Amino acid sequence: MMPRALIIVALVALTACGSRQDTADRDTNLRQLRNSSGSPEEFSIVPNKPLQAPETLAELPPPTPGGTNRTDQTPLQDAVAVLGGNPSRLDPQAGIGAGDQALVTRASRFGRESDIRAELAVADQAFRERRRLFNWRIVPEDTYNRAYRDQALDPYASLEAARRAGALTPSAPPE
Repeated sequence: MMPRALIIVALVALTACGSRQDTADRDTNLRQLRNSSGSPEEFSIVPNKPLQAPETLAELPPPTPGGTNRTDQTPLQDAVAVLGGNPSRLDPQAGIGAGDQALVTRASRFGRESDIRAELAVADQAFRERRRLFNWRIVPEDTYNRAYRDQALDPYASLEAARRAGALTPSAPPE
Protein backbone atom coordinates (compact mmCIF):
# COMPACT_ATOMS: atom_id res chain seq x y z
CA MET A 1 0.00 0.00 0.00
CA MET A 2 2.79 2.44 0.90
CA PRO A 3 4.75 2.07 -2.40
CA ARG A 4 1.55 2.66 -4.41
CA ALA A 5 0.82 5.91 -2.53
CA LEU A 6 4.42 7.01 -2.96
CA ILE A 7 4.22 6.42 -6.73
CA ILE A 8 1.00 8.44 -6.96
CA VAL A 9 2.51 11.34 -5.02
CA ALA A 10 5.62 11.26 -7.26
CA LEU A 11 3.48 11.31 -10.42
CA VAL A 12 1.41 14.23 -9.14
CA ALA A 13 4.58 16.16 -8.29
CA LEU A 14 6.07 15.50 -11.74
CA THR A 15 2.94 16.56 -13.62
CA ALA A 16 2.67 19.73 -11.53
CA CYS A 17 6.19 20.75 -12.56
CA GLY A 18 5.73 19.93 -16.24
CA SER A 19 3.61 22.84 -17.48
CA ARG A 20 4.92 25.63 -15.32
CA GLN A 21 5.67 28.97 -16.98
CA ASP A 22 8.15 31.59 -15.92
CA THR A 23 6.50 33.81 -13.30
CA ALA A 24 7.86 37.01 -14.87
CA ASP A 25 6.30 36.05 -18.19
CA ARG A 26 3.07 35.13 -16.47
CA ASP A 27 2.78 38.40 -14.56
CA THR A 28 3.42 40.67 -17.53
CA ASN A 29 0.35 39.28 -19.27
CA LEU A 30 -2.30 38.99 -16.57
CA ARG A 31 -5.00 37.68 -18.86
CA GLN A 32 -3.31 34.82 -20.68
CA LEU A 33 -4.98 34.62 -24.06
CA ARG A 34 -1.96 33.44 -26.00
CA ASN A 35 -1.52 30.11 -27.69
CA SER A 36 0.86 28.01 -25.62
CA SER A 37 0.74 24.87 -27.77
CA GLY A 38 3.56 25.96 -30.10
CA SER A 39 1.35 25.75 -33.18
CA PRO A 40 0.58 28.84 -35.31
CA GLU A 41 -2.21 31.07 -34.04
CA GLU A 42 -4.68 31.52 -36.88
CA PHE A 43 -6.13 34.73 -35.44
CA SER A 44 -2.76 36.50 -35.28
CA ILE A 45 -2.14 36.26 -39.02
CA VAL A 46 -3.37 39.47 -40.60
CA PRO A 47 -2.75 40.20 -44.28
CA ASN A 48 -1.20 43.50 -45.28
CA LYS A 49 -3.29 46.21 -46.84
CA PRO A 50 -2.97 46.40 -50.62
CA LEU A 51 -0.29 48.65 -52.06
CA GLN A 52 -1.54 51.92 -53.54
CA ALA A 53 0.15 53.56 -56.47
CA PRO A 54 -0.47 57.31 -56.83
CA GLU A 55 -1.30 58.86 -60.18
CA THR A 56 1.80 61.07 -60.07
CA LEU A 57 4.96 61.05 -58.01
CA ALA A 58 3.99 64.43 -56.54
CA GLU A 59 1.19 62.69 -54.60
CA LEU A 60 3.65 60.53 -52.66
CA PRO A 61 3.72 61.44 -48.96
CA PRO A 62 7.08 62.44 -47.50
CA PRO A 63 8.91 59.64 -45.69
CA THR A 64 8.48 59.55 -41.92
CA PRO A 65 11.34 57.66 -40.23
CA GLY A 66 9.90 55.64 -37.39
CA GLY A 67 6.38 56.55 -38.52
CA THR A 68 3.67 54.50 -40.15
CA ASN A 69 3.19 53.33 -43.70
CA ARG A 70 0.02 53.36 -45.76
CA THR A 71 0.03 49.55 -45.76
CA ASP A 72 0.45 49.16 -42.00
CA GLN A 73 -2.39 47.44 -40.22
CA THR A 74 -4.64 49.67 -38.12
CA PRO A 75 -7.11 47.23 -36.56
CA LEU A 76 -8.61 49.66 -34.03
CA GLN A 77 -9.17 52.37 -36.63
CA ASP A 78 -10.58 49.82 -39.10
CA ALA A 79 -13.01 48.50 -36.47
CA VAL A 80 -14.18 52.02 -35.60
CA ALA A 81 -14.70 52.81 -39.30
CA VAL A 82 -16.66 49.58 -39.90
CA LEU A 83 -18.91 50.35 -36.92
CA GLY A 84 -19.66 53.81 -38.29
CA GLY A 85 -17.34 55.87 -36.11
CA ASN A 86 -14.63 58.37 -36.91
CA PRO A 87 -11.20 56.64 -36.85
CA SER A 88 -9.36 59.97 -36.65
CA ARG A 89 -10.64 60.41 -33.08
CA LEU A 90 -8.34 57.59 -31.95
CA ASP A 91 -5.29 59.69 -32.85
CA PRO A 92 -3.73 60.94 -29.59
CA GLN A 93 -2.51 64.13 -31.31
CA ALA A 94 -6.11 65.01 -32.23
CA GLY A 95 -6.81 66.00 -28.63
CA ILE A 96 -10.17 65.84 -26.91
CA GLY A 97 -13.16 66.00 -29.23
CA ALA A 98 -15.83 68.66 -28.86
CA GLY A 99 -18.38 66.05 -27.76
CA ASP A 100 -16.17 64.95 -24.86
CA GLN A 101 -14.88 68.34 -23.77
CA ALA A 102 -17.67 68.98 -21.25
CA LEU A 103 -17.17 65.54 -19.68
CA VAL A 104 -13.41 66.06 -19.32
CA THR A 105 -13.92 69.55 -17.89
CA ARG A 106 -16.38 68.25 -15.29
CA ALA A 107 -14.23 65.26 -14.33
CA SER A 108 -11.10 67.40 -13.95
CA ARG A 109 -12.69 70.27 -12.02
CA PHE A 110 -10.52 69.52 -8.96
CA GLY A 111 -7.38 69.11 -11.06
CA ARG A 112 -5.82 66.22 -12.89
CA GLU A 113 -2.43 64.83 -13.67
CA SER A 114 -1.44 64.64 -17.32
CA ASP A 115 0.64 61.46 -16.89
CA ILE A 116 -1.77 59.50 -14.68
CA ARG A 117 -1.82 56.45 -16.98
CA ALA A 118 1.95 56.05 -16.92
CA GLU A 119 1.99 56.61 -13.15
CA LEU A 120 -0.70 53.98 -12.58
CA ALA A 121 1.08 51.51 -14.86
CA VAL A 122 4.26 51.88 -12.81
CA ALA A 123 2.34 51.50 -9.53
CA ASP A 124 0.52 48.43 -10.85
CA GLN A 125 3.78 46.83 -12.00
CA ALA A 126 5.31 47.46 -8.56
CA PHE A 127 2.25 45.92 -6.89
CA ARG A 128 2.53 42.80 -9.05
CA GLU A 129 6.28 42.60 -8.38
CA ARG A 130 5.58 42.52 -4.63
CA ARG A 131 2.94 39.81 -5.13
CA ARG A 132 5.26 37.73 -7.32
CA LEU A 133 7.18 36.40 -4.30
CA PHE A 134 4.40 33.92 -3.47
CA ASN A 135 3.04 33.54 -7.00
CA TRP A 136 3.46 29.81 -7.53
CA ARG A 137 0.65 27.27 -7.57
CA ILE A 138 0.39 23.54 -8.25
CA VAL A 139 -2.97 24.01 -9.94
CA PRO A 140 -3.01 26.83 -12.55
CA GLU A 141 -5.19 29.81 -11.63
CA ASP A 142 -6.02 33.08 -13.33
CA THR A 143 -3.15 35.44 -12.46
CA TYR A 144 -5.28 38.57 -12.73
CA ASN A 145 -7.89 37.40 -10.21
CA ARG A 146 -5.22 36.15 -7.82
CA ALA A 147 -3.25 39.41 -7.93
CA TYR A 148 -6.26 41.65 -7.32
CA ARG A 149 -8.35 39.38 -5.07
CA ASP A 150 -7.91 41.64 -2.01
CA GLN A 151 -9.07 44.71 -3.95
CA ALA A 152 -12.27 43.19 -5.35
CA LEU A 153 -15.59 44.57 -4.15
CA ASP A 154 -18.39 42.36 -2.90
CA PRO A 155 -21.38 43.39 -5.05
CA TYR A 156 -23.97 42.07 -2.60
CA ALA A 157 -22.45 43.91 0.36
CA SER A 158 -22.41 47.12 -1.71
CA LEU A 159 -26.04 46.53 -2.71
CA GLU A 160 -27.10 46.04 0.91
CA ALA A 161 -25.20 49.15 2.01
CA ALA A 162 -26.94 51.21 -0.67
CA ARG A 163 -30.34 49.83 0.34
CA ARG A 164 -29.70 50.59 4.01
CA ALA A 165 -28.79 54.15 3.02
CA GLY A 166 -32.15 54.48 1.31
CA ALA A 167 -30.97 54.48 -2.30
CA LEU A 168 -33.30 53.06 -4.91
CA THR A 169 -31.60 49.94 -6.25
CA PRO A 170 -32.60 47.48 -8.95
CA SER A 171 -33.30 43.89 -8.14
CA ALA A 172 -30.34 41.57 -8.17
CA PRO A 173 -30.03 37.83 -8.67
CA PRO A 174 -29.80 35.77 -5.48
CA GLU A 175 -26.37 34.96 -4.11
